[in-house]
Amino acid sequence: MYHRWLDRWDERRAQLGEEGKTVTNFSLDATRAYSSDAKLGSLEEFCVFADEAVANPAFFDEPEGAGEGFYLQDGWLTFPSEMKTDIEENNTVYAKVTDSGARSRALVVFHHWNARSRNMKLARFFSRRGITVVEIAMPYHLERSRPGSSHADYMLSANLGRTIQSVRQAVWDGRKLIRWLGNRGYRDISVLGMSLGSWIAGLIAAHDLAVSKAALFLTADSLAEMVWTGRATHSIRESLEPHVDLAYLRRAWSPLDLANYAHLLARPGLDLHVVLAKRDKVVIPVLSRRFMLKMESVGARPTVMRLDCGHYSLALPPYGLVAGSSLRRFLSGSGKESQ
Repeated sequence: MYHRWLDRWDERRAQLGEEGKTVTNFSLDATRAYSSDAKLGSLEEFCVFADEAVANPAFFDEPEGAGEGFYLQDGWLTFPSEMKTDIEENNTVYAKVTDSGARSRALVVFHHWNARSRNMKLARFFSRRGITVVEIAMPYHLERSRPGSSHADYMLSANLGRTIQSVRQAVWDGRKLIRWLGNRGYRDISVLGMSLGSWIAGLIAAHDLAVSKAALFLTADSLAEMVWTGRATHSIRESLEPHVDLAYLRRAWSPLDLANYAHLLARPGLDLHVVLAKRDKVVIPVLSRRFMLKMESVGARPTVMRLDCGHYSLALPPYGLVAGSSLRRFLSGSGKESQ
């Protein structure tokens, strides 16, 4: 009875999230994803660029000379993104810093798609326990929103190139922030990503040795399959489906597939914690299970917690409290059991 109510609650929450989402134009837009030289006319050519990006260990590295322009005042940090886009508001990164008063541990938080606010309770909870919390705005979200848009439609869309550009920008922004934290004396830097934010946090943890712990909530391997099968992305699938099938989409967005970097997530010195929802209709469980099997096959040993709730109802009691407690144990270095 309770779980039927929970499923209905998740569905109502999903319906609210669909407001403003419409079918949009499909586009390759390869020059956004790669470079001005990536002018092409076919999906197959786009996929060749994607194959090369997956094989390129520097694809998610920031440009040389990046790192200037930080400004911190009254708990707000701003800095210029090294990825310049045609939306001026998106080119400045904003982050809320909840300082613990100790320059040792920091947690960088990457929110979910279409987040409307930051998590003040989470930030206060961990800052009181000696962890400075930095909640970054991902591209086209919060202070970086595109004027006139009802949701972050440029972060994740049927424009294949812009989606890769946006995820890559989020990774660059996060890595630039992590370098700033390191320069200020933080030596134990963790990342937390929720839903779409878990892909960003996972890509950063895979490529940035400065990250010692990564907590991935509501995550999976293929971003393409999440979009294709997920409850929150029906309009994107409808925009894609007349032009591309799932096999081609997986290849086109393969640089964003966490499974392709599982061996990097298995690196020594990186601890991983994963929280999944058994009743998830947004990041469906089969994708999460497949990712966990891939991680196991390359020697990664994340702690895994599976809760009997849905994607949105993870925020409800008792699930949010259980997930939060597991995160606290993970960041403190205890609590290794899988559930």
